[in-house]
Amino acid sequence: MNITIRNVLPSDANAITDVINPIIQDGKSTLLDTPFSASDQSFFIQYFPVNGVFLVAQNTDTAKVVGYQTVEPFASYTRALDHVGILTTYVEQASRQQGVASALFASTFETAKARGFEKLIANIRADNQAAIDAYLKQGFDIAGTAKKHAKINGEYIDEMMLEKFL
Repeated sequence: MNITIRNVLPSDANAITDVINPIIQDGKSTLLDTPFSASDQSFFIQYFPVNGVFLVAQNTDTAKVVGYQTVEPFASYTRALDHVGILTTYVEQASRQQGVASALFASTFETAKARGFEKLIANIRADNQAAIDAYLKQGFDIAGTAKKHAKINGEYIDEMMLEKFL
């Protein structure tokens, strides 16, 4: 698959929804538990932090958005954490293991560093070994585990925090 990584556009709201909602509905790899509407995603894109990073992976053969990655500032209540960003990654099931995440990581690391981020953290379900492995492959280290951090449908889920210095 040939992939182009680019900045998100307001017109990507439907495509972002098409990527994230099946992942949420599957219920196995994210702590998100409620699907998003296209208007939710449109709002998210429109009001995304100016210094954040929001990149999409687009299949160049089909023009379909097959994944995306965001970096949001860790905190707005203090300047002491301006160098830390929270990273999220979503790749549609059919496009996994085809280099989409690796392409996103490469572009995101470069863009995040250029925007002043020095450290990225990612919070991953502890039972999502594929995602943990993908982040470790990209140079992240495990910083710790939050026990019973989420409760979905009455079931507790641990969450791991991973970190990478750029």
